[in-house]
Amino acid sequence: MPNEDILFLADQANVPYGPRPLLEVRGFAEGISQHLIENGAKMIVVACNAASAAALQSLRQTFPEIPFVGMEPAVKPAAEFTESKTVAVLATPATFQGALYASVVERFAQGVTVLQHTCPGLVAQIEKGDLDGPLTRAILTQALEPMLAQGADTVVLGCTHYPFVIPFIQQIAGAHVRVIDPAPAVARQARRVLALNGLLQPAQPDRVGSVVYQTTGDPDRLQGALNQLLGVQAPVEQIRLDNAIATHPGITD
Repeated sequence: MPNEDILFLADQANVPYGPRPLLEVRGFAEGISQHLIENGAKMIVVACNAASAAALQSLRQTFPEIPFVGMEPAVKPAAEFTESKTVAVLATPATFQGALYASVVERFAQGVTVLQHTCPGLVAQIEKGDLDGPLTRAILTQALEPMLAQGADTVVLGCTHYPFVIPFIQQIAGAHVRVIDPAPAVARQARRVLALNGLLQPAQPDRVGSVVYQTTGDPDRLQGALNQLLGVQAPVEQIRLDNAIATHPGITD
């Protein structure tokens, strides 16, 4: 969707969401959604499994005029692909505690053993840009080896940070293990939802949509992450969310 304008907000002041209570994450999600809507969002992608688990249903009720696309662990395709009938899911505690995850497993993983691990500390390592250091390797090895020993032949990434360490996961698990990143499916769903609601920007070969980056934390930190993880160099705007109201101190170069 190269013609679409994107407002990307990283809630770095409160990351990681995974260990936080679901009610607290829901409050963050509602405040962020209000900010995005006030700044012209026509659709919101909740690009976080923990926030989707905690808040997706309430967000749709609170802001019925806005379509939401959320994240859910890709247990359904994993259950279809697995030959050993054993699937490993890597996600944060908030995701595993949510009703969304339980519903997905109940609906789509009948007859399949679903193993899970919370990978404590992995989000923080990725946020720091440490994608292949000794501590990152230790976290992933501790998570994966017991599940691989139980016959898991498919690994589901249930956190939007984890795709950055796919090469490392593949190295530990081996080429015969399938690693499922749900992001491409979420992007396709976002396009479908825009089209169904008549919101899709018409194709214009001479138009490229804008991307605005915002953070509730340190702009320099997000700039560093964008550059290191995505190869993107762009200004970052710092915002503050107070009782779901955002203020804009200005652009940081």
